[in-house]
Amino acid sequence: MSGEATTPDGPIIVPLRWWHLPEAAALDARLFRETSWTQETFWAELAAPQREYSAVLDGNDRLLGYAGLAWSAAEADVQTVAVSTELQGNGIGRQLMLRLIEQAGNHGATSLLLEVRADNEPAKHLYTKLGFDRIAVRRGYYQPGNIDAHIMRLRPLHSRN
Repeated sequence: MSGEATTPDGPIIVPLRWWHLPEAAALDARLFRETSWTQETFWAELAAPQREYSAVLDGNDRLLGYAGLAWSAAEADVQTVAVSTELQGNGIGRQLMLRLIEQAGNHGATSLLLEVRADNEPAKHLYTKLGFDRIAVRRGYYQPGNIDAHIMRLRPLHSRN
């Protein structure tokens, strides 16, 4: 999927572009506070090779969420997933993850890795439902707060190449 895709409840998924970055950085700050990305970080990610970012927009082109993927050879990594707080639990995160899984396969990856906060039960539940397995724990990874990260992997992925 390189273009637009309609989610079941109406919003569309499009490539994240530079004009989305002020909203993306503001949403990131609301969701992730001390560990949020700046606009400069988003710019660097958009410019980096082997990266692909998607945005979910409502009918008024308002950013509802975004997700990013990095890949190298047979492995891909989820860089970030964010959904506006008031819309969490409505399937937008699932749609973004399905998009990342498809993109990873299309780029030839056979596995997809991610890190999730140990205390983020809704996200861990979603990833498990999508077939991810916890393969490791990084103690105290998320700072401040000294929160563990669960490393999760989905494999095999099926390439369309």
